[in-house]
Amino acid sequence: MKSTPNHCRHQGFTLVELIMVIVIMGAIGGMVSVFMKSPIDAYFDSARRAALTDVADTVVRRIARDVRKALPNSVRTSGANCLEFIPTKTGGRYRADGSGALQFETPVTSFAMLGDHANFAGTALPNEQRIAVNDLIVIYNDGVTGPPETDAYTTDTGTTGANWSTVASAPTTSGSPIETTIQINSFTFPHLLKSPGHRFQVVPSGEKMVSYVCNASDSKLYRTVSSTLTPSASCPTTGTVVASNVSCSSTIFYPPFDLTGTDPNYRNRNALVSMVLSIQDSASGESVTLQHEVHVDNTP
Repeated sequence: MKSTPNHCRHQGFTLVELIMVIVIMGAIGGMVSVFMKSPIDAYFDSARRAALTDVADTVVRRIARDVRKALPNSVRTSGANCLEFIPTKTGGRYRADGSGALQFETPVTSFAMLGDHANFAGTALPNEQRIAVNDLIVIYNDGVTGPPETDAYTTDTGTTGANWSTVASAPTTSGSPIETTIQINSFTFPHLLKSPGHRFQVVPSGEKMVSYVCNASDSKLYRTVSSTLTPSASCPTTGTVVASNVSCSSTIFYPPFDLTGTDPNYRNRNALVSMVLSIQDSASGESVTLQHEVHVDNTP
């Protein structure tokens, strides 16, 4: 018996149907993109601004951290874009009477510091906070150019200055209660340099002066360290780059107080350094501006 074959008809999408689907999907995608574009752009804008703000905030906080450690009456500015100061790493109180007392108006090569310079509250201090050879021992920095000279910037012979001398050998501790003997290069401190609180500050030998300078030629903010003190602000435009794309055309540092004025009674209390930092995004051209104020304790 002969069978009749069963012919099946296979059908698919026609070209017209495919074109219609593509057009419809394109229309739907276009409408979705219209609604999604703004949130996506806002997200990227927010991320870019957050990154700029984070950079600016990090910079001003770094400067603030440095300024808070500045030697009293050493913060100075030159023009709108330069800030300089003498950093300190530690300090203490010198013995004013008895054995080991710090002598004034006579040559002195050593004095006693109350307490153990290498330990604080039973905890050993890190090496960067310990008194080391060639560090500067500064007493009563009043910022006055004299006489007597009470401005650490005035003279720098390498081993002695206007109101400071350098550590000659590693400090030693002895006695009960413990005292630290600090050997310094021979120096004569004037009688008027006596600190009312018997205080002294220690300046690291390799970092006598720190400068923050905004260079308008390349729009970068530099931090420069100097091992020499200069009577006037040096403001070098080279060093470690702290921030790029910084606006230097406007005032970066606003010192509301005259830190180099002639009224010592005014300077010996407090000062304020106000910073306005503007950083621009090179791709979008958008910029953020942060203002930060730093309190400076000028009690020597």
